[in-house]
Amino acid sequence: MGIGIARYKREQLIGLLQRDALKRGTFTLASGRTSHYYVDGRKVTLSAEGAILVGAGVIEQLASRPEINAVGGLIIGADPIVGATLALAAEAGLNHLRGFLVRKETKTHGTGNLIEGPLEPGSTVAIVDDVATTGGSSIQAALAVEAIGCKVAVVIVVLDRLEGAAAAFAARGLPFHSLLTIRDLGVEPLSATV
Repeated sequence: MGIGIARYKREQLIGLLQRDALKRGTFTLASGRTSHYYVDGRKVTLSAEGAILVGAGVIEQLASRPEINAVGGLIIGADPIVGATLALAAEAGLNHLRGFLVRKETKTHGTGNLIEGPLEPGSTVAIVDDVATTGGSSIQAALAVEAIGCKVAVVIVVLDRLEGAAAAFAARGLPFHSLLTIRDLGVEPLSATV
């Protein structure tokens, strides 16, 4: 018995992120900045309920982009999103979809891959990530796949912190979509100018 085509349920994803991923307090970010909140996206993307919701949200975006034949991103934020998306792809009629993961640096053993998975040069891809702040992780993944001759059609993130990622993607000519923004969780971004 099949599970049927999963549907993206925006309000359910908001509730799940608020309950499981959003932490309020004082946190030091990778950039060195201090934030009044932290979102641990993997608390949601690595749960059964969250995987279905996020995968369905990505599939919804890919359904209108038939040219995309691969989905991936920088480890570790992209890993569960790629898996969830691929698990739902066949039921959504996207049997052609393949996944890939971009390492933070080329491995020094085996085949020395920077990109793992069945990604072929010339592919049109979607880059995925759980949380976007400045967009650095997704841009790193985009540069890696472009270096082997792939075209990035869109960057899709679960949550945009509204701290410059959209502008960074636009500056590089990368179309961008977020399933949610930090304001959807009832939190104002660090930079209220967006």
